[in-house]
Amino acid sequence: MRCLLFVLVIILSSCSPTEQKTTYSNPPPLVANRYNVALLIMDGVYNTELTAPYDIFQHTIFRKNIKAMNTFTVANTLDPITSFEGMRILPDYNYLSGDLPPIDILVVPSAEHHLDTDLDDEKMLDFVRQISKNALYVTSHCDGAFVLAEAGLLDKVASTTFPSDIPKYRKKFPQLDVRDSVLFVHDGKFITSAGGAKSFEAALYLCELLYGPEIARSLARGLVIDWDLATVPHYRVN
Repeated sequence: MRCLLFVLVIILSSCSPTEQKTTYSNPPPLVANRYNVALLIMDGVYNTELTAPYDIFQHTIFRKNIKAMNTFTVANTLDPITSFEGMRILPDYNYLSGDLPPIDILVVPSAEHHLDTDLDDEKMLDFVRQISKNALYVTSHCDGAFVLAEAGLLDKVASTTFPSDIPKYRKKFPQLDVRDSVLFVHDGKFITSAGGAKSFEAALYLCELLYGPEIARSLARGLVIDWDLATVPHYRVN
């Protein structure tokens, strides 16, 4: 009987679950001679402000004879990020690790706490400041403009944000040149947009800057979007 009990204990022990460490795969390799586009994500990021520019920029790899884009996400962790709507996303790079590829274009989608606690994250703000120094373009969607403003990047340029948050934006940053009644504002290397579904328009605008109107219209058609820059309310500082 004692031998039988000993055997049962061994069998049950071997069947019990063991603690496993979660591991995440490395990001896909970046293709040479492309623009590197980093999308900054964090818990509470809004799906549309993330996926709209991601879709537009990622589709450049299907167009010929252009310098396409490598698109990837960056966060302060490699653990899953949960969007405001509940989507779980694995970041490609942890910007706190220091192991980042060069970033040509930084995209700051809106997130749930961009009007409050995220603006106290000095490590995140410093990352945005450092990348903006050498980036070709820095873009924001919706309340992502609050992050750029808090980082001190918009003091000398015109900008915009989510329409109903413009009063809060002006109150918090009274030194800014804030534009309303437009879908996006382009001043220097900074492009700020109203966000939401209109994030597509701001992303298409950047593609038109880089590739011309024919490629921009082609990207728009691929996503069933009518694109004609002349009809889109925007403000550009020459």
